[in-house]
Amino acid sequence: MKLLYACSELGLGHASRTAALGRLLEQRGHEVFFFSGGKAYNLLKKEFKNVYPVTPVAWYENSSGIITSASLINILFPLPVYDGEADKFQLKTSNAMEIIHRYYDLRKRIYEIAPDALIADGDLNALRMAQRWKIPDIYITNLIRPSYGFSSLLSPGERITERYVKNCRKIIIPDNKPPHTICEYNIGNLNDAGITEKTEYTGSFFDTKPTETSENHVFAPVSGPYGTRAKLLNMLAPVFTERGVKSIISLGVPGERKTVKVGNCEIHSWLSAQERAEAMRNASIVVFSGGHITCFETVKYAKPSICIPTQPEQLANAAKLADMRCSIVAKNRNQLADAVREIEENRETYSANMEALNEASNKTNGLSRAAEIIEEVNR
Repeated sequence: MKLLYACSELGLGHASRTAALGRLLEQRGHEVFFFSGGKAYNLLKKEFKNVYPVTPVAWYENSSGIITSASLINILFPLPVYDGEADKFQLKTSNAMEIIHRYYDLRKRIYEIAPDALIADGDLNALRMAQRWKIPDIYITNLIRPSYGFSSLLSPGERITERYVKNCRKIIIPDNKPPHTICEYNIGNLNDAGITEKTEYTGSFFDTKPTETSENHVFAPVSGPYGTRAKLLNMLAPVFTERGVKSIISLGVPGERKTVKVGNCEIHSWLSAQERAEAMRNASIVVFSGGHITCFETVKYAKPSICIPTQPEQLANAAKLADMRCSIVAKNRNQLADAVREIEENRETYSANMEALNEASNKTNGLSRAAEIIEEVNR
């Protein structure tokens, strides 16, 4: 089959998921054409041959995370935003214009590709195009009806765009089946949304088979825009150094290879996938923002964690892990220090809960099942 695969760039987890499934689809003999923007496009371009850029669509976000009030205004109006990496103010285009440009970026290659099916990972624009052009479509997501931390002011917009989700052929949730669904509070009630029959929890797209580990340090993989990374670093480094905790912090800046050591704390601008996995495997505690992909990395190595969310989606994942007593949510330095102390004192409980979650996660092969669903949708 010819497959058009559109990937959201709101967090690099979408790109990681897309790369994993894209590799398998190509191995199974399908011709895949990838579309994404920003850093996600750059990552996919290194991995695949047929990768095309589209206009990125983004929330209004600064060092405090997503700003709801500004995001609402930015739906229709451009706003100035500080770019920490470029060290200057820029004008962020309105979401309405971003969406329009992205739609036409996708559409202009539709005749050339003539896809048999369309896969959208978090990209509602692609679903809209598929339904207008009557292309069989599959939606991959860990966010449908968020019920934790999202402003009610966003609900009308969610319901408007939700019609594309309701009309697509199949919905894949790359997570465990209930009650072990990490993104449960981001999915919401599928019955209320009227999409239970077309939705399947396939399991994670990543290998979570248990492996031998050790507990040598605290590991903090940091991600997000420049301001968010700076905010997290200013919280993490002082707590780790004050407590004398042996720790590794990765700032997730692609292309850069710088390392600074402050006491027992190593701060890396970037770690390769292999180095990151090694740091995770040998961690006693993982401190992260609560991104869906990293949640399953902690599951693979059965590591207790501390989540410092910078946006509502991450907060919801963190809340579910906390409810399963696999993680603790922290929002400032004092809470972070208390969380480190709590896990150190009750490590056996947190580790046992993570091992139980790992066992539940290994009952399915999410990647293989997702590929089967995609192949079935055009039959």
